[in-house]
Amino acid sequence: MTTGICTGRVAVVTGAGRGLGRAHALALAAEGAKVVVNDLGVGLDGTGGAAGPAQQVVEEIRALGGEAVAHGGDIATADGAASLIATALNAFGRLDTLVNNAGFLRDRMLVNLDEDDWDAVVRVHLKGHFLPLKHAAAHWRTEAKAGRTPAARVVNTGSGAGLLGSVGQGNYAAAKAGIVGLTLVAAAELAGYGVQVNAIAPAARTRMTERTFADTMAAPEEGAFDAMAPENVSPLVVWLGSAASAGVTGRVFEAEAGRITVMEGWRPGPTADKGARWTPAEAGETALKLLADAERPQPVYGAR
Repeated sequence: MTTGICTGRVAVVTGAGRGLGRAHALALAAEGAKVVVNDLGVGLDGTGGAAGPAQQVVEEIRALGGEAVAHGGDIATADGAASLIATALNAFGRLDTLVNNAGFLRDRMLVNLDEDDWDAVVRVHLKGHFLPLKHAAAHWRTEAKAGRTPAARVVNTGSGAGLLGSVGQGNYAAAKAGIVGLTLVAAAELAGYGVQVNAIAPAARTRMTERTFADTMAAPEEGAFDAMAPENVSPLVVWLGSAASAGVTGRVFEAEAGRITVMEGWRPGPTADKGARWTPAEAGETALKLLADAERPQPVYGAR
């Protein structure tokens, strides 16, 4: 059942041709938003490219009575990110919500991970979040300084890999951890301009996960709840992208199946203060005592 929670808003969704991005774009449109659907149409590893996936989602939205336009630019470039925001403003006259979702995988164990594969994954995930956010924020700052403070929303896409680590995904995990840091900084810097910035760490069946986590992501038997359907994540994204989420910023949510979790990040645990410099032996003895009183970290995904 739809509620019209995003009526009158304009949303941009990157990487929206398939998977989670497509589900978010359709869900935002169903709740009344006008949507800019960005997608390069690349393969799972980021190679190739076609305009088809973005346009197909646009046609789906229009067939359901919504409004949408496609954008095929590379949002990990300054020109592509600038044109993304310009597309929203030119097509619909405003911008209210940015959902950063674009990404791909090039999984390797660290000793086999090429520099090019590191750079490519960090580029699309981390730089591909930074540049659209930068250009959207510049627009919203201008609006706020002109006395038109927006109820702007940014939803970034992190991952459990960025929160806990994931064996064989050093490049992806590092980029996703960087997105969490970027989210916290942006939430603090942009609060005065009427911008809220949050992140989600979704678990869903997409092209990226159905191979890496094949058993977990398998479709259920007919008639059973499809816990890994990407559409399960979208309601939280829609709410975070709406004016109804007022006051929620700088947060990370894990979303999977029918579960939503507020993730609590680094914070001080057990501590000791000598009031003077430690010797190495003293530092080691103290560290071991502190670790004995600390909570054990959760295991890294895929660790043996």
